Amino acid sequence: MALIPLVEPSQNPTLAELESKGKRENHFFRMMAHKPEVLKNFPPLYAAIVAPGATDRRTKELVYLTASLTNECAYCTAAHKASAKKAGITDEEIRALETEQYQDFTPAERAAIQYARELTESAAAIETGADLFRYFNDEQIVEITLVTAMANFTNRFNNGLKLTPEP
Repeated sequence: MALIPLVEPSQNPTLAELESKGKRENHFFRMMAHKPEVLKNFPPLYAAIVAPGATDRRTKELVYLTASLTNECAYCTAAHKASAKKAGITDEEIRALETEQYQDFTPAERAAIQYARELTESAAAIETGADLFRYFNDEQIVEITLVTAMANFTNRFNNGLKLTPEP
C-alpha cells in the first residue's frame, strides 16, 4: 500500500487525460498528481529521454531495467520487464540481468549494463564509464546516462512512497 493516498483522476485533469491515453490506472501518475505542475511536465521529459534517439531501444531498456533491479524497485521493474520484451529482450535475458550474468550480452550491451549498475550503486566514482567509449559515441553516452538517471529518479520516487505495480 502506498505511503499516502493516490489522487483520483476526477481531482486532476492532467491525470485524467494521461490515464485516458493509457487506458488503465497508473499509480505513478496518481501519486505524482499531488504536485500537479510536476505531473504536467514529467511525461514530456520522460518521453524525451526514453524515446528513440541515437541509442537503440533495446539498450535503453537494458539500462532502465538494470537500474530498477539494482534499486529493487518493484514498480519500475514490472513496467520495464513489459517494455523490455517489446524491445526484443527475452525472458532469459531478463533473468540474466536479475542474476548479474552478463556474459551472453554483446560487449556494447555489457558496457551499458555495467555502467548503469555502477552509476546506480554509486554516483561518485564511475570506473566503467571509459568502456562506453569503445562502443558508443558522445550522444549515445549522454542518452545512456540520462536513461540511468531517469530510472533512478522514478525508482526512488516509487520506493520512497511505497508504490506497488497496478494489478
